[in-house]
Amino acid sequence: MRVQFIILALRINPSYILGFAVREEGGVDLASLQVFRTVAQEKSFSRAAERLYRTQPAISISIRKLEDWVGQPLFVRGSGARTLTDAGALLLEYADRMLNLREEIRKGVRELQGLERGQVSIGVNESAIHALLPALDRYRQLHPGIHIRVHRVFSRDVPREVLSYQLDLGVISYVPKESELAAIEFFRDSLTLVVWPGHRLAKRREVDIQELAAETFVAHIVESPYRNRVEQMFARHRVPLRMEIEMPTIESIKMFVKMKKGLAIVPRMCVAQEIEEGALREVGLRQMRIQRRLYVVYRHDRALNAAAAGLVKILNRKTRRRGSEQGDV
Repeated sequence: MRVQFIILALRINPSYILGFAVREEGGVDLASLQVFRTVAQEKSFSRAAERLYRTQPAISISIRKLEDWVGQPLFVRGSGARTLTDAGALLLEYADRMLNLREEIRKGVRELQGLERGQVSIGVNESAIHALLPALDRYRQLHPGIHIRVHRVFSRDVPREVLSYQLDLGVISYVPKESELAAIEFFRDSLTLVVWPGHRLAKRREVDIQELAAETFVAHIVESPYRNRVEQMFARHRVPLRMEIEMPTIESIKMFVKMKKGLAIVPRMCVAQEIEEGALREVGLRQMRIQRRLYVVYRHDRALNAAAAGLVKILNRKTRRRGSEQGDV
């Protein structure tokens, strides 16, 4: 059995809302409703004119236009502005709602601009979040009313999602090729070799790459430019890289190293706490000098919302402070 759905597009007449015949010609704006509400509150055309810094004839004209639009008197004839008609009472109720909504909009916009409310969406991969956390902590201290949404996104997909407005900001470890994106470097890190405390190399400060030929490595299963550089480094020195275990997360890699299943080469920021606590040992690799840079990216051809711009400001300040410290060395 075929079922047909018929969609009717109806034009809603204001009469159904207000309960009386509204003339279609012309229109009504918030300024006219403000005049009407002020007259109703003051119960006087002259006092309303003084309050609104307008002439009494201008107030009278505004009310007359409203009455023409409604199709009925708004004030009982002979009472001046002391008594509303039924139409006037109903219109006043709707005028209050609309004018109050206008104030809520103004307040909301002020709060957005003042970073009292709003949200920012950020795309990062698993390792980059470690570098972002201090900035997010600072951001929350300054702007507790902002909702922060951090999405886990493969680094290669971040530029596309920023360009398609799925994300306000992205964090990646390379300068994007897309001309619409701006990239600000905010963090520098390096890759490091880690072993478990009882490993034969754990007490060594530095080793040669040739000493790793027989070692098993625990690697991240996701391809990245830095994994490729490690592979190229081993190939260049003709040393086999035995990545016999590939894991989906940095946490699982660290856990497997602690379980004595292999060694790992990972971003140092991801294992700094374990190194400090002694759960893992950092061993220098003589041939490895791979620096890792992180960039916050965003569209520079569109204005950032206030919440996103506030976070970029913090990250940019962090970059300038690090540059100053390096200049003092």
